[in-house]
Amino acid sequence: MRRCGPILTAHTGAGKEKPDADRGPIDTVMGMDGSTRDGQAGSERASATGSAREPSVHQLRLFLVLAEELHFGYAAQRMFISQPAFSRQIRALERRLRVQLLARSSRRVELTPAGQALLPEARTAVEAMDRVRHVAQTQVRQIQGRLVIGSIGAEAQQPYTRAVLAELRARHPALELDVCSLDIARHVLALTEGEVDVAFLVSPIPPGIETLTLATEPRVACLSADDPLAGRTSVTVAELAERPVVEVPPECPRTWWNFWAVDPRPNGTPVRYGPVVHDVEGLFLAVAHGEAMAFLPAAARNFYPRPGVHYVEVSDLSPSTAALAWMPKNNALPAICAIRQAARAVAQRTPSPGPGL
Repeated sequence: MRRCGPILTAHTGAGKEKPDADRGPIDTVMGMDGSTRDGQAGSERASATGSAREPSVHQLRLFLVLAEELHFGYAAQRMFISQPAFSRQIRALERRLRVQLLARSSRRVELTPAGQALLPEARTAVEAMDRVRHVAQTQVRQIQGRLVIGSIGAEAQQPYTRAVLAELRARHPALELDVCSLDIARHVLALTEGEVDVAFLVSPIPPGIETLTLATEPRVACLSADDPLAGRTSVTVAELAERPVVEVPPECPRTWWNFWAVDPRPNGTPVRYGPVVHDVEGLFLAVAHGEAMAFLPAAARNFYPRPGVHYVEVSDLSPSTAALAWMPKNNALPAICAIRQAARAVAQRTPSPGPGL
């Protein structure tokens, strides 16, 4: 049984022009009465309805390259196609637009007035399609779900950290970011035990954890306002030797706190410890009461101004380092990759301020 409606056939017999691949397979239309017409009328209808008779973006892109090179051979090389194939596409573009775009001779190629007029419009069309593809690809790459981000002390308040999170939100608006504060004792365990997915931490970070360095800055002495050295602009580690340092719970990595307690001291003497503190507020309370001192990143001056506490520079103390940290087993997770990429993007375009505890 034959279906109702016009039958479309392609003819390649003798005496007729073979169909050009660029024009499409339909050159002749046969009506219900058996009469035939040239496919041009069908082409006009197809053009009016937005079919393949319209110029392709690929053809417009080739035209733009040719307009720059004004040489078919060079233009074809740039687009990594053969010169005959390049020429066929340009001819097909001219047929579809029904206008001559180029004046060709054995010695040179020039744009016709029509070609000159088409040039900016072709560029606009190609750029628009590139934007369409970019938007589509961005949507495909969108990451959804929830990312739990830990932060020790004031790390989440640092301008650098805020820039990383803003970059991540801009790239992946559908990704929910849950930022939480980590206490001193469990800041590493929270990451290794999976309570958080990533964390903004300060050095030293134990082996077995992946890191991306964000910033470095000096460490300062945090002293009671009643301490005789509190009014100094600078001190040395040796001058602080007799003062006890706040202690942390046993679950806190010892190597990490040894760094922050400067234990042992440069001359090899061990450090005396004061009361055990579990969080930053407990630390400041112990210092303000004169029970112990602490060493903190210099940014603590801005983030933790406290009555009864003074910050003093330490001239011979190595700096601290801030880093984005995550577990190696999560390396390939899309959200982890996304925050790493955001951090690298921010680092490339902005100077990094120091971290805070």
